[in-house]
Amino acid sequence: MEQESRLAGTVRPGGRTARIRSAVLEATQDELVKHGFHGLSMDAVAARAGVGKTTVYRRWGSAAGLVTDLMTELAEQSASHADTGTIEGDLRANAAGVLAALRDERLSATFQAVIAAATCDEEAATALRAFYARRIDEWAKVVDLAVERGELPAGTDGRELVRAVSAPLYYRLVVTREPVDETVATLAATRALAAARAGAFVGGA
Repeated sequence: MEQESRLAGTVRPGGRTARIRSAVLEATQDELVKHGFHGLSMDAVAARAGVGKTTVYRRWGSAAGLVTDLMTELAEQSASHADTGTIEGDLRANAAGVLAALRDERLSATFQAVIAAATCDEEAATALRAFYARRIDEWAKVVDLAVERGELPAGTDGRELVRAVSAPLYYRLVVTREPVDETVATLAATRALAAARAGAFVGGA
């Protein structure tokens, strides 16, 4: 889940349209961090971005549309999977990347707002699922490579293994509100790897 926490400076080629999208998504994240999903106002986003309200309403349609596009942008900014040469190194890199994102105040606030919204808003839940599906699919590739190298049993479900690495970190962040540090992240990767080596993620095991 590791990515930059600001959208400014990441405008893709595309002229005015790309600049408007970047400004609106930057403003969306600002408003989301400050007010949460249910306090996200299309008018406030337009004002903060310096864009006409009609442009925002026409292109994004709703607050949920803004959040969906923001999550898409964050997924696209995310780093690709690690390639350390071992599955242990790759999973530790994954855990470290998740930890870095959770420690970033802006990103952490963004994800907590969307996670909270997802519990009662299906559009927010859809945007959140799409973000994590993309990130999990990216990191599942390291598991496939590990299987090819003979480090993990054939049939190991990469997506489930990657989920197992980050799940303890999110549980602490969102549910128990406990500190998340390097020790927690390393243990999450180590325990998930031990389970994978024992075949816990093979098929329906």
